Amino acid sequence: MSLRSWATPLVIGSFLLMGVTGVLMFFHLDTATMKTVHEWAGFVLVAGAIAHLILNWRPFTLYLRRPLAATIMGLGALALVATFVPNLIPGVVEGAGLGPKVVMDAMGNATITSLAEMAGKPTDALMAELEAAGLTGIDPAKTVKQNAAGDGGKLREILSVALVPQG
Repeated sequence: MSLRSWATPLVIGSFLLMGVTGVLMFFHLDTATMKTVHEWAGFVLVAGAIAHLILNWRPFTLYLRRPLAATIMGLGALALVATFVPNLIPGVVEGAGLGPKVVMDAMGNATITSLAEMAGKPTDALMAELEAAGLTGIDPAKTVKQNAAGDGGKLREILSVALVPQG
């Protein structure tokens, strides 16, 4: 089996996997195994890209002579280097900020009773809505994460029922 027969298909397949799982993870629509698959697919993508680069070395070096292509690749390299510099942007601390992950984590750590208050609903009304949505066995004294028991889909469903207006 020649390098040419598998290098480009490997890059395309792993890029598809990385792209879709990355977007889903960004919007917290991932499954329990998605992060692991995404990370391993990254290794596969790198292997395929190296093989593809070996096959296409001469055309690649020609890109370096084109100002736009060289600039784009240079910006990519610069962005990579910047990821290793802590606190590169003043006032931005790694892991800090009010991004989607911070909000989702806070909501997941709220009790069902607190979640009802945030949604402007009585706890009994939220419990009835959860029951009607097929979410049984929910304990209002426990956190959303505890009630979801590690199931990201169930966690999102609880939050959706609580926070998205019904009707």
